[in-house]
Amino acid sequence: MKRIVVLGSTGSIGTQTLDVARRHADKLEVVALAAGTRAEELLAQAREFGAQAVADLVRLPEADIVVNALVGAAGLRASYETLRAGKVLALANKESLVVGGDLIMPLAAQVDAQRRAAGAVPAVGPAGALMPIDSEHGAIYQCLLGEDAREVARLWVTASGGPFRGRTRAELAAITPDQALAHPTWNMGAKISIDSSTLMNKGLEVIEAHHLFAMPYDRISVVVQPQSAIHSMVEYSDGSVKAHLGTTDMRIPIQFALSYPERWDAPVEPLDFTKLGSLEFAAPDTGTFRCLALARAAGERGGTLPCAMNAANEVAVAAFLAEESTYLGIAACVEAVMDAHDVQPVESLEQLEAVDAWARTKAREWIAAQ
Repeated sequence: MKRIVVLGSTGSIGTQTLDVARRHADKLEVVALAAGTRAEELLAQAREFGAQAVADLVRLPEADIVVNALVGAAGLRASYETLRAGKVLALANKESLVVGGDLIMPLAAQVDAQRRAAGAVPAVGPAGALMPIDSEHGAIYQCLLGEDAREVARLWVTASGGPFRGRTRAELAAITPDQALAHPTWNMGAKISIDSSTLMNKGLEVIEAHHLFAMPYDRISVVVQPQSAIHSMVEYSDGSVKAHLGTTDMRIPIQFALSYPERWDAPVEPLDFTKLGSLEFAAPDTGTFRCLALARAAGERGGTLPCAMNAANEVAVAAFLAEESTYLGIAACVEAVMDAHDVQPVESLEQLEAVDAWARTKAREWIAAQ
């Protein structure tokens, strides 16, 4: 029996995690829940699962795995404290690695070493202290199992292209929040849906992949795959490519993150290849969707720049959703804050929190001035 804490239990990933827990009640016990705003829903969940809903959940001695499904930079400290407590981190919070990958990955390596020393790891494969929940990173993780990392030539991160694939910048000028929230294949929360439409989500995933798999940026590529049937791919030095395919349902990567190194019964209907039809591939349009290029540039520069970039994006997306700024203003705001930032090496959570606060203020000033 694996005992789990779910942070962000009322959001999209959180509720689907609880779906997996219901299906595998003989293998998963939910011991604690946390949510930001939907108090009544949280209480109903807590009553159903008999879980605690209190602060400092990541240190609970009865918890084995913490599912971090919090949205935004607020999830970084939770990830940090989870690993400091020696727990397994099942990570859906992108910002933990985008903002604090330089702090999180060394901690994960320490927990991996502790787990190996305690004999709490699979006979072969990764030790599993940090399990990615993102479908793309979960796919890459599985494509790498049993392989020699030295023989990896390239990581291919797939993108649906979002609801505005093929549009020009002029056509994006008058986009409304409702239009941007209509993702073609995935059901996600508001902030992630907007990030998907701007391709910022893909930029964040490139930075995550760099940290998770210790891969240089020049060996991480994004390819648009509109059907979202291929969740990502790994290319090897001999020209072979492994692709991870499956139904477009987040319960599959969530379940693998919780079941590893085992595979449990499918939480959804498997993909029927006889009905899939064609698979399309295209290069992303980084000229129109500039957030992808901005995020990659922030990752390549490193230090505190991804933190500033991420904070500016959060503010710009919130302003767009509140109809206080334009759709194209998201990328413009992010670029302005990045240009104004004095990049430093990452040293501590407190430093990153200060950069985050600075960038949010700068972004709000930029939006107010438009």
